[in-house]
Amino acid sequence: MRRTTQTPRDDWHPTVREQGLVYVDTELPDGGVMSYWDETAAYAFTLDEVLRLEEATEELHRMSVAAAEHVVARDRYADFGIPGWAAEAVARSLREQPPTLYGRFDLWYDGTWPPKLLEYNADTPTSLVEAGIVQWFWLEDTHPDLDQWNSLHERLVAAWHRIGRGLHEPAVHVAWSREEEVSAEDQMTAGYLAECARQAGLTAELMAIQDVGWDGRRFVDGANRPITTCFKLYPWEWMLAEPYGRLALAPGTPTTWIEPAWKLLLSNKALLAVLWELYPGHELLLPAYLDGPRDLPEYVVKPLLGREGGSVRIVTAGGTEVANPGIYGDEGWCYQEFRALPEFAGNRVVLGSWTVDGESAGAGVRESPGLITDGYARFLPHYIDAPRAAESSTVGV
Repeated sequence: MRRTTQTPRDDWHPTVREQGLVYVDTELPDGGVMSYWDETAAYAFTLDEVLRLEEATEELHRMSVAAAEHVVARDRYADFGIPGWAAEAVARSLREQPPTLYGRFDLWYDGTWPPKLLEYNADTPTSLVEAGIVQWFWLEDTHPDLDQWNSLHERLVAAWHRIGRGLHEPAVHVAWSREEEVSAEDQMTAGYLAECARQAGLTAELMAIQDVGWDGRRFVDGANRPITTCFKLYPWEWMLAEPYGRLALAPGTPTTWIEPAWKLLLSNKALLAVLWELYPGHELLLPAYLDGPRDLPEYVVKPLLGREGGSVRIVTAGGTEVANPGIYGDEGWCYQEFRALPEFAGNRVVLGSWTVDGESAGAGVRESPGLITDGYARFLPHYIDAPRAAESSTVGV
């Protein structure tokens, strides 16, 4: 893995917006604007390291599912801040294995082995449009003879096709929150997933989660049509706090939610501590605990609940750095060994490794100026420094 200088395309800004990255511009605290998409540089991977990273990603997913099974078997919901009334629904969801779609591991990786798990965004991960679509077309325009670690689109369509085969009717609702910030990232992510479902032969209705209603027997949309299957870009921990949270988990409610309720256990930072407990010393993990930092000389304090990382506090020998200190809650904490993000040309890098149906599906690279990847990170495309395989297919949108 190395960072390479690139010449941006002349029309890159309108091009990426037309491809769905309408949130390309990020407003800075001083009123200025920076570009979230950055093609002045790109990351090059060798084919061998991509193959190893794919294996590591799938191993981490298998370990995470095993950790979820352990939590259910040992009734450790309190460690995850999950209310007692939701426990049986989570266990039932894991036991029955309703459809699941995708997730994203955030990894520490500097080009040497092994990578290290930072967290698993397994319920509502974003940065999907840029990872699955925009960087692929960048590759087509700039390096058409090279390949990319990116089968996201094909795998998402295939996953929706498999989900559709198990539905009584080939229709899904895809919900996003109208309360998101002005970036429209959630809406575009939901819209893209709806388009993938349509390409799989399903009827997909895009709607705001705030328009979901209850008619006394079932969930309905704004037109009073029953919601039988719903992908929700709305975290389960928020769902549980809503007045309809108990209804969403009730065994008699005829709605299949994607992601399923057991993903509560994978999107929670307590997973990091349970993984370390079950696989102590594993090369892909960092030490993590729930009862304090123990003997960690430097560590990161992460709230158990928090979409896309939320607030974190880094405690180092040289001091403390805090991100978004005003949004800390009291739901509990995970203490993970601090490993400074690798630095490339003065930028701190995190590697996002995607899964679809538990299988490796692609990667995205984000850069930040500081130690914490926050809302001012930039997304850079990548390529595999090897000729494109004959079977590689383009994205159909």
